[in-house]
Amino acid sequence: MTLDLLQADRPLFSYPSFKSRAENPAPFLPMSRKEMKKLGWDSCDIIIVVGDAYVDHPSFGMAVIGRTLEAQGYRVGIIAQPDWQSKDDFMRLGKPNLFFGVSAGNMDSMINRYTAERRMRHDDAYTPNNEGGKRPDRAVLAYTQRCKEAYKDVPVMIGGIEASLRRIAHYDYWSDKVRHSVLLDSKADILLFGNAERPLLEVAHRLSLGESIQDMPDIRGTAIMLKHALVGWRGIDSQQVDKLGKIDPIINPYADINVACATQKLADQSSASQVRTQNIDVLPADHQSVKKKPWEKTYIQLPSYAKVSQDKVLYAHTSRVLHQETNPGCARALAQFHGQRLLWVNPPAYPLTTEEIDAVFGLPYQRIPHPAYGKAKIPAYDMIRFSVNIMRGCFGGCTFCSITEHEGRVIQSRSEDSIIKEIETIRDSVPGFTGVISDLGGPTANMYRLKCKSPKAEQTCRRLSCVFPTICHHMSTDHGHTIDLYRRARKLSGIKKILIASGVRYDIAVEDPRYVKELVEHHVGGYLKIAPEHTEKGPLDKMMKPTMSSYDTFKNMFEKYSKAAGKKQYLIPYFISAHPGTSDRDMINLALWLKQNNYKLDQVQNFYPSPMANATTMYHTEKNPLHKVNANSETVISIKGAIQRKLHKAILRYHIPENWPQIREVLKKLGLARKLIGRGANCLVPATSRNEISPPLRKENTQIALSRHSGLDQFKTKKRAPQKSLNRKNKLGSTRKIKLGK
Repeated sequence: MTLDLLQADRPLFSYPSFKSRAENPAPFLPMSRKEMKKLGWDSCDIIIVVGDAYVDHPSFGMAVIGRTLEAQGYRVGIIAQPDWQSKDDFMRLGKPNLFFGVSAGNMDSMINRYTAERRMRHDDAYTPNNEGGKRPDRAVLAYTQRCKEAYKDVPVMIGGIEASLRRIAHYDYWSDKVRHSVLLDSKADILLFGNAERPLLEVAHRLSLGESIQDMPDIRGTAIMLKHALVGWRGIDSQQVDKLGKIDPIINPYADINVACATQKLADQSSASQVRTQNIDVLPADHQSVKKKPWEKTYIQLPSYAKVSQDKVLYAHTSRVLHQETNPGCARALAQFHGQRLLWVNPPAYPLTTEEIDAVFGLPYQRIPHPAYGKAKIPAYDMIRFSVNIMRGCFGGCTFCSITEHEGRVIQSRSEDSIIKEIETIRDSVPGFTGVISDLGGPTANMYRLKCKSPKAEQTCRRLSCVFPTICHHMSTDHGHTIDLYRRARKLSGIKKILIASGVRYDIAVEDPRYVKELVEHHVGGYLKIAPEHTEKGPLDKMMKPTMSSYDTFKNMFEKYSKAAGKKQYLIPYFISAHPGTSDRDMINLALWLKQNNYKLDQVQNFYPSPMANATTMYHTEKNPLHKVNANSETVISIKGAIQRKLHKAILRYHIPENWPQIREVLKKLGLARKLIGRGANCLVPATSRNEISPPLRKENTQIALSRHSGLDQFKTKKRAPQKSLNRKNKLGSTRKIKLGK
């Protein structure tokens, strides 16, 4: 998407500086009273409470938000990873003059603390020395509660990915139930979703002028709790926008848009009787020709929390409507009752222009952790300290991914000059730089400056993906800007190598062979990660991922250009097990593909149901929100329960002997035993042999067995020394490493 018709009325940094301050930027945003005193501060205007260690780098949300506010003249302090057991640590910087800003950090706190099997992790890449346990479960709730206890009269604003993905009633994987909006549960005053620089500055500016949160209920990119719908807004029941089985047709971008559109006709028939609405006044006769956009001052009444928590069909329907209302150009506000209170979610904020995002990334970041951490290592920082983020957003729309739901589908790209300047800054100032840029990327490697060729179509488009089931004919696939950036960056003095570590969207890349050639010849360090995720059409359709024909085309190009360059380079494909819509036979077919291509997966990522993702809706409801939803619509296979999830994971690790018994059982069940069990080249696992290691007995069974034999219980069973894994998790907890078979 372009930004031509998606620009805000007010530039990001157009607000007057708070209290006309012209202070120099702080070396680091202060984390203690001592630092505040050195800066000559008696108080902070805004205090950010965050679940990550404070790293002053544009890849860390607290630094971006803090420096953006600082640039507007606000004095910003940071309380990083506070002790949440009492309010004391939340008072260390004193009372903020304007508000607390609360974020769980760069990751959802539950995903950060628990594996896909709900087991607690014992490390945390965003904490000094990788130490676990430094943030609470549901950090936004815990931190907000303590802020309210510390200073009852100070507004609390919540944001970041944890709050963003829980902005409406949502399925919670860890408790296996539908929870309220995090805004209600946390008792915060306002929620900001997405990359929130634009709504953040508007809220801060208006608070500084003496307004209250209740005075600003209609700011884009925010959610707030109300007693009733806003006066002057027109309500539409969600089941009229998306009847259970029928979705509103996409508005013709080339047709005149006026007040007689179908959505307004439906508004007159709204059945949302529990919401008090005020219709927009009818225009006078001499203004009937004035054309209005039908989505303006319109909200959609979603089924209430009480309904979606009990009715899975209504939950899937609500999820479907939510995802249809994410285009800033035409999105409508959403309203959902939680008991007697109304959750009001405004349309998404307008994306940043190139000039605005350049300004955000050009703020005076130190690009290192706060000195308070001394020599402690912060793994997440170590991974990104030599990388450069060149864009935001993703129009891929993968159902299991939260990037689109958080950052949006509009690609917000930095200018080439801004990126080059950051590379030079890394070269000249970041400790330990050896001349290698570890990544030029973002959510994907190759969406930089890709855009919709039709601004009118872009403004009214409600597609969930610009590339699925096929690449939209409006979407540009010209990678010329990315190629130019790569070439200019390589020419910089002191730069030895520029690697691309972000995932390549190969179905777009193959549309421009020039890009694949450039990538392969200059920017692959022996291995390139790529994410087909599966091989079978059933699960791929549920993921909204391309078929393997696109992968094969890319692989052929990759190998062709690698050979021409005289390089031995390999693709590292990633796969997901237990994704909704995946049958046992699908997993067997994927395992056969892996064996035929001589891939042996060391670690496999089981599907992780993150809040608000479409795939999570499939997991919870067993309905497909990508198509019509009703009681009789398509049923989606949902892989639940530890046994079934472990089975799917085991199938992908077909080469591990301890997985063979499980795989044999499923092959027998599918009638594939004769074909796939044995020593033949086409077999997946061997037949049972005498030398096969039996699984160890449980401890309690071992004790029982010993007690039955007189004299044997005097001998202590030796503990088997734990085997050292040759395939350790990387420092960010990735569970999808892969190695090439011999």
